[in-house]
Amino acid sequence: MKSSLHFLVAARQHEMAALEQLGKACSLVVAMSSLVHALQKERGLSNMVLASGGAQGAELLAPQRLLADAQIANVRDELDRLGPHPSGGSGARLCNAIAYTLQGVAALPALRAQVQAGGLTPAVCTDAFARLIAGCLAVVFEAADSANEPEISRMLVALFHLMQGKELAGQERACGTSAFASGQLQPGARAQWLHLIELQERCFEVFASLASARVLLLWQAHVAGDTDMAAVERMRRVAHTATGASLNRSWSADWFAACSHRLDALHGVETLVAQELQVLCLHKLQAQEQALAALQVLPPGADGGTGRAGAAEGGMAFFEASAPPDAWSPDAVGAPALGRDILSLVQQQAQRLQTMQSQIHEARTALHERKTLERAKGLPMAQHQLSESDAYQLLRQTAMNQNKRMQEVAEAVLAMAALVPTVPGAPATPAAPERR
Repeated sequence: MKSSLHFLVAARQHEMAALEQLGKACSLVVAMSSLVHALQKERGLSNMVLASGGAQGAELLAPQRLLADAQIANVRDELDRLGPHPSGGSGARLCNAIAYTLQGVAALPALRAQVQAGGLTPAVCTDAFARLIAGCLAVVFEAADSANEPEISRMLVALFHLMQGKELAGQERACGTSAFASGQLQPGARAQWLHLIELQERCFEVFASLASARVLLLWQAHVAGDTDMAAVERMRRVAHTATGASLNRSWSADWFAACSHRLDALHGVETLVAQELQVLCLHKLQAQEQALAALQVLPPGADGGTGRAGAAEGGMAFFEASAPPDAWSPDAVGAPALGRDILSLVQQQAQRLQTMQSQIHEARTALHERKTLERAKGLPMAQHQLSESDAYQLLRQTAMNQNKRMQEVAEAVLAMAALVPTVPGAPATPAAPERR
């Protein structure tokens, strides 16, 4: 008969296997971060070429495409290491996000050909690249949502919001590049531009609330000494307060350069988070290996040999035991001591896993709140043909009028949509898009 010790060891082995898979997923996330950065720069240059009729940006676009292709190859290498069946509760969603992203990568040459031929408007080009980048971010989202270790989960959620904020900054670069290169800022583009600025700030606030102390210091230094951001702010004001529809076309290159330097700085913060993430994964795995080794050297009869509490050890120990002790961390290498009884180890492991689940839940809250808000925005977009920025402003104004948090309003909108039946003969409401 298998003993309690056998299943304690098995529990540790399961945790190790999950950590190993999570480490591979984190390596994929790091590769995705670099790919997103390359695609964002390619998108900005593509918009400059299209908006200027080929007069600006063409000489930089070809080498940038080669850099993006190199990052695509790196992502494919990480996918080969990941294996075909990532584990975890959201493994299916992660695989689906990967499949979607690979479809976008396969379609990228066709998009590039359209840009080369001048057959796209800057707005269509921006949306096309945004869709591919959204697929990459969905991979990061699902990796964060499936993380089964609190510190890693928290760091992944922080990285996702940093990447999402940076993507919104990249979309702002494309929006501004198109406006300056074409010499005009249309009212719809103006509203979308302001919406992108507001969403960036929200993402960066969440990131800062979750970042480690070391990353937060770098972030604060970046915010305080960001001269490129000062230039961006100045050109923002010029674009949004200019009288008439005319903008100085020569500012297109200046805007693109300032935004690009800002995105490069943000990518530097991303890189630091990614490095910390990889080191943390390695540390956690080493700690689990040592904790497992400590369990495996316990004597065979430590739990009575058969899984039953031996009479010599006190058969009533199970029923007389106090509440489980405080959780012990797998980082406390060398624990458990040889003299510790199996019942105590079982209690401690149960308490540790419960504490981990609570911490993971806290880290995932930001992800789930974001998903709820995106779904709530999708309803007025689908039912009333509102733009994304208008739908967001509607939710925001409702929250202000009712003196509630936007999250509460979003939850109420979704709850009401679930209660109200579809009117016979009316078209069905499409599923809310989840633009992460």
